[in-house]
Amino acid sequence: MTASLSLNALVYGHQQPLFSPMTLDCRPGEIWAVLGANGRGKSTLLDTVTGVLRAISGSVHVRGGAGIVPQSFRPAFAWRVRDVVLMGRARHIALFAQPKQEDEQQVMQAQAQLNIVHLADTLFHALSGGQQQLVMIARALVSASQNILLDEPCSALDLANQQTVLQLISNLAHGQSRTVVFTTHDPTHALQIASHTLLLLPNGEWLAGATSDVVQEANLQRAYGLPVRKIQLTDYACPVLAPLFSIHR
Repeated sequence: MTASLSLNALVYGHQQPLFSPMTLDCRPGEIWAVLGANGRGKSTLLDTVTGVLRAISGSVHVRGGAGIVPQSFRPAFAWRVRDVVLMGRARHIALFAQPKQEDEQQVMQAQAQLNIVHLADTLFHALSGGQQQLVMIARALVSASQNILLDEPCSALDLANQQTVLQLISNLAHGQSRTVVFTTHDPTHALQIASHTLLLLPNGEWLAGATSDVVQEANLQRAYGLPVRKIQLTDYACPVLAPLFSIHR
């Protein structure tokens, strides 16, 4: 299957390269998790893929458009939630044209998927950080883009809403054949839903491949600088990862 998102010998960073040249092919139906320590370059990678930041060398090819969910969004005006979500339909609405019924239906469906219909008339800036994150995910959904890129989509969410978002990501890939790339600080999220993982390591190194191959204890210890153990719980299909913190009293 043809890749919908390709990195070809990509070198990226703010003036100085963060990693050795990166080549990846992300295909419809695949979920890619991007893991790495704070400041390693996860968000910078998404900025490069979406064109916010110019690549130092190499290239990025996106087929079918990309919907982006940033970590934060601060609109200049007092927009209601339904208006923020409707912004995701911008590429489907002609200049100076009014949204059509189909656009409004897409907005309603996305809000329903994320259980935020009751917030439709609330001002965006009045929402909690977690609620704002759900609104931004709904905005990306209505873009109808082949590629959905999410920057730490679960970082501000409680456990129940993390479950909602992870299930939604799984549905987008497996039910709609979208290509999903998301960054996360929780390697367990990668084990739960990601078919592939990109692990950003110190000293400009990186690993990419099937999640079961990349998300291993030794690789995670290199990435995060502390021991991590993979634990298989009884009656639970997916392993969980436990960091072994060393706390001195």
